[in-house]
Amino acid sequence: MIVVSDTTAITTLLKVGEERLLPELFGAVTIPQAVWDELHAFHSGLPDFVKLREVTEPGQRLPGTETLGRGEAEAIKLAAEMRADLLLVDDRKARAAATRLGLACTALLAVIVQAKQTGRISSVRSFIDKLETKGGLYLSHAVKAEALESGGE
Repeated sequence: MIVVSDTTAITTLLKVGEERLLPELFGAVTIPQAVWDELHAFHSGLPDFVKLREVTEPGQRLPGTETLGRGEAEAIKLAAEMRADLLLVDDRKARAAATRLGLACTALLAVIVQAKQTGRISSVRSFIDKLETKGGLYLSHAVKAEALESGGE
C-alpha cells in the first residue's frame, strides 16, 4: 500500500509516543521535502518508516492547491505522482482539493478509529484525550463525536 502524509498525523503521533500506529497499519509512509522540513523543525529525528521522496518540479502546484500550505500542496502532488492508495491529511481544504484531484484521503482520527477496529488501541476516547492534551491537536466537538461513533463508543 502506498501512503503519503502531510505533517499533522506524523508530528501528532510522535508527540504522544504512538507513531507505531502508522507502520502497523500502513507499512512505510512517504513524505515530500516540505513535510520533511516541517517535521525536522520540531523533531530531531524521524522513524525509519518515514520515507522522503521529492516531487517533480517542486515549485509547480496542482490545480486547487494554490492557497494551501507548502507541506499540504506537496503531499497532494506527491500522492498524485506516486498514484498513492491513500493520502493522510487533516486540513479540510487540503482534503477537498485532494478529493477533487481523485485522491483517496483520510484524517488522523480515521486512522485512530481504524487502529481501534484492528485491535491496536483499546479506546478512541482515551486516544483523543491524549492527542488533545499531549499532542496539542485541536478537535471540534462534532469531529470527536463522529470519531467516537465510528469507533463504537
